[in-house]
Amino acid sequence: MNIQIFGTKKSFDTKKAQRYFKERRVKFQFIDLKEKEMSKGELESVARAVGGIDAVIDPKAKDADTVALVQYLAADQKFEKVLDNQQILREPIVRNGRQATVGYEPDVWKGWE
Repeated sequence: MNIQIFGTKKSFDTKKAQRYFKERRVKFQFIDLKEKEMSKGELESVARAVGGIDAVIDPKAKDADTVALVQYLAADQKFEKVLDNQQILREPIVRNGRQATVGYEPDVWKGWE
């Protein structure tokens, strides 16, 4: 099991996800999205696993203008815009190989242990 948690240090749900795996003594790698953004391949993999690019967008993100703009773009443009503006991603993004979740999803993570 190779767990990766993408998020920011200030995100409450990201902290909860880290605590969830620590309490179960599951090793994970934390990637701070403020320091290192997701690669195109990583974002494609997550979007595929969670049912499309719309599922990874946080409708309550601070950058409301970008969120509004993304909703009116064509599918191929939408992906590129999200890749360039990763501050609108829902946190945390938790990956386990080809599986992924967006947001705090302990019920799904139980199946990974």
